[in-house]
Amino acid sequence: MSKRTLILLPVLAAIIVAISLVFWRSYSSPPIQLQGQIEARQYMVSSKIPGRLAEVHVRRGSVVTADELLFRIDSPELEAKLTQIEALDTISRSLAQAVEGGTRDEKIAAARSEFEKAQAAEALARTTYDRVRSLAEQGVVARQRLDEAYTFWQIAQKTRVTAAEILQLAETGPRDEARTASRAGEAATTSLRNEVAELLDDTLAHAHHGGVVSNVLLSPGELVPQGFPVVMLTDLNDAWALFNVREDFLERVPEGAEFDLQVPALNRQVRFRVSHVAVLGDFATWRATVPGRGFDMRTFEVEMQPLEPVPGLRAGMSVLLELQP
Repeated sequence: MSKRTLILLPVLAAIIVAISLVFWRSYSSPPIQLQGQIEARQYMVSSKIPGRLAEVHVRRGSVVTADELLFRIDSPELEAKLTQIEALDTISRSLAQAVEGGTRDEKIAAARSEFEKAQAAEALARTTYDRVRSLAEQGVVARQRLDEAYTFWQIAQKTRVTAAEILQLAETGPRDEARTASRAGEAATTSLRNEVAELLDDTLAHAHHGGVVSNVLLSPGELVPQGFPVVMLTDLNDAWALFNVREDFLERVPEGAEFDLQVPALNRQVRFRVSHVAVLGDFATWRATVPGRGFDMRTFEVEMQPLEPVPGLRAGMSVLLELQP
């Protein structure tokens, strides 16, 4: 009897342990599993210039670096506008140089010659008037002759004054207002030329960040609206896990907490840290608990950053988080 007892006791103990495990598993709460997905930073490459897409230098899956040329847009209208503005700029520069250069030497010499002629004419008119006056006093010539000589003398005097003013104007050069206007016209055309040149430079679209080309939305020959994204870039080095968590589970995923997430696509676990928690919009976040009692629960967006770079991690992959009940 003692031997049978010794044999039955371990068997009974094993049976009791097995039954206890079955009851424990049947009545214990299973772990809570949350499913999220991997998101990555995306960049839209567009142009300020509308036109026709001439060339696309990348395709989906291409790896590009910063400042690499992605596509080119043809804009004949801007090129024609640049030609017009360059012509206006040439005119403005020429006028400004003419104003800043002052009066030409030939024009000053001509004004001085006219002044000297006026001086000589005035001297002759004065001498003639003195002679006629002397003869008129002697009664040799009529009074009419004296008046004519006096008038010619006054006209010569006024002509000399006018020639002197013209000579001074030629020697002084343009007024300050003319110089200011010429400089302003030159600055305006230069600014327009630089603006159009900058717009033409924007017809060559370069990548402002490195990454992988995730999509090319247009093909060569198609019209490109202003600001329309032609190429989409994804930076796989800036990826994170995104979960939609009901607020009754929110206390289990506080900011700064670390979790081991399962990535089925990579068949491995990756360590993540909670980096951001934010509420979602009202239109999609309310969820009733129990009809007739309790309260409505909201959904929060929880972002988790990997602690280390994960090779092969791509946007759209599923990630699983298990929370103990």
